[in-house]
Amino acid sequence: MSPTPQPDAARRAYCLGELAQGTDRFHEPRRDDCPWCGSQRLRTRLRTPDLVEHKPGTFAVDECRDCAHAFQNPRLTAEGLAFYHHDFHEGHPRLDGFAERILAARGSARRHRAAARAMLPFPEPESWLDVGTGHGHFPQAAREVYPYTSFDGLDPTRRVEKAQAAGRIEEAHRGHLTDPEILARLRSRYDVVSMFHHLEHTRDPRAELRAALTVLRPGGHLLIEVPDPDCAFGALLGKWWVSYGQPRHLHLMPLDNLLAELESLGCVIVTTDRREPHTPYDITGALTLALAHVLPAPDAPWRAVPPSGLQRGLRTALMGVTTPLVATATALDHTLAPLLRRTCFSNAYRIIARRSQSAA
Repeated sequence: MSPTPQPDAARRAYCLGELAQGTDRFHEPRRDDCPWCGSQRLRTRLRTPDLVEHKPGTFAVDECRDCAHAFQNPRLTAEGLAFYHHDFHEGHPRLDGFAERILAARGSARRHRAAARAMLPFPEPESWLDVGTGHGHFPQAAREVYPYTSFDGLDPTRRVEKAQAAGRIEEAHRGHLTDPEILARLRSRYDVVSMFHHLEHTRDPRAELRAALTVLRPGGHLLIEVPDPDCAFGALLGKWWVSYGQPRHLHLMPLDNLLAELESLGCVIVTTDRREPHTPYDITGALTLALAHVLPAPDAPWRAVPPSGLQRGLRTALMGVTTPLVATATALDHTLAPLLRRTCFSNAYRIIARRSQSAA
């Protein structure tokens, strides 16, 4: 593994300037009720720092004892989301080899093609919108399955424009699906709307679902994949479970809750799947997060004092020494995957729902 690239002066100035204003503004007041069902019977599921980028702060995930919805509490404000997503999404060389391995596991072309094939039982769509598309890797892979489908992408970052320039999508829509201007422009345009590991990042998943139905044509399909909070790895690994994703995951929604919400919006549930969406990276993720936590810290723009040359050299050497451990964990994840995806250790689920004529 190569050493972590050094941050530039502009990024360090931005991060230190944000931190100098205090971190209280990054958090809303803690809420006493569940954002999904309104129950006040809450329990704290875990507290954790940012284990991927190691930005300052501690984050809590609470769970509703009545509906089992898990959510970040207190939730990040708009300023907090901007700060903790800034380097994560803008393509900076901010992550060392450990974290990159975790994030790459879910984004392979093979997995994208498999997700696209979930729609094969239905007529080939004319138009498809991928929400939270990032660099457009899913549409690029899905086009191999649907060569005559027009794929568009939506993302709040400039990545979507780069995806269009690279030819991975036809149209690039920069913003949020719930933006009124975007909704007005895209109303009833698409046969399929996909949301792959998108809803857990949104402030209001219900609003995202309503917006998705708005841009779908009647009879169109909504394809959703999200982490499964019922996965046994969550209880077994605690804060080291990758899918907790703090501070960037705001909601973890049980399957039954999401199904009930879609049905209340007038959707017909076509299929659910807990097997195919499973990503074999739980053991690898826990190990890499733990190793990155105990090794000497890498340089980062939110650290006022960069590490010394000795510290950087020691980190690089130790990363090399631990590489066989990570490789072994990866092999174990993939070996166990055929079994785990059929048990309570499956870490994600997929829903395909059809928008009825009367859907909201």
